[in-house]
Amino acid sequence: MQKTVERFREWLRVRYTNGMRNEEPTPVPEDQAKSALAGWTPEQIAQGKLWVEAWKRAGEAMEKLRAEELQRLDRYRAIELLCGEYDYTVEPRAPKPYSGLVEQQYWFKRAAGRD
Repeated sequence: MQKTVERFREWLRVRYTNGMRNEEPTPVPEDQAKSALAGWTPEQIAQGKLWVEAWKRAGEAMEKLRAEELQRLDRYRAIELLCGEYDYTVEPRAPKPYSGLVEQQYWFKRAAGRD
């Protein structure tokens, strides 16, 4: 594991110093940094901004819709859709008369030597 970590650190060092070992990476000045939008025309940038704004508004509307749907949700119907139309009041799907917690507490008490 240690060798893997060391190899990864060496890879990072080589990767971020452009192959020059034992030197700190040189940050690129902000005015020289290449933008992902460098090849876009002003019209494409304007369209991109409109697209982002449209999805921002859509996201807000979708979140409101999701909240409304959750408020209207019939939980019993959702469980029925997920689990099928089984009768959970009869065996084998009916809940057990105990959860096992009492038995667990018995074993903890016994293990602690307090029986």
